[in-house]
Amino acid sequence: MSFFNKKTTWTNAEFIPFKLCIASIYVIVGAYFHEFFSRYYFLWFFIFGISVVWTVGLWLQKMKKGK
Repeated sequence: MSFFNKKTTWTNAEFIPFKLCIASIYVIVGAYFHEFFSRYYFLWFFIFGISVVWTVGLWLQKMKKGK
């Protein structure tokens, strides 16, 4: 699949949503095993969802711009 062979460059500012995405899923997994974080489960899931959509949007925008 040529989709995964595309090369793009990311600045640190553009990489923030990806970092938020990864960090929030780690917190969600941690919430499953720990009571303290489980109170914030829906907040972290919301942050994860927003950051996934944001990251994929940025990725697709960069791929279209590269053509």
